[in-house]
Amino acid sequence: MTQAKTDLAELYATLTWSVEAMPGWTRAKETGGGYYASHRPDSPGWSDAEQQQVAELRARVLHLSERVVTHDFWSTCDDAPAARSALKHVTAGDPDPA
Repeated sequence: MTQAKTDLAELYATLTWSVEAMPGWTRAKETGGGYYASHRPDSPGWSDAEQQQVAELRARVLHLSERVVTHDFWSTCDDAPAARSALKHVTAGDPDPA
């Protein structure tokens, strides 16, 4: 699951900010752009192949997440959410959260 999430994040980092072709903008705080200045370049949108890659990776992450959460092992735990959290910290190399 970690690999699938990493692959999806890496793909998102290479894509433009909008799935569909959209014009960009530049807004300064002083001209009514809100609390901060913002800027986005024009987005040509994502190609059909890029959209398909994202859909496949998102489906893979969802499938793996479902398998982890619904695995029979969790029915043997007194406190499944705490056990899942502890497992997450162990696999991430974090110190024991307790």
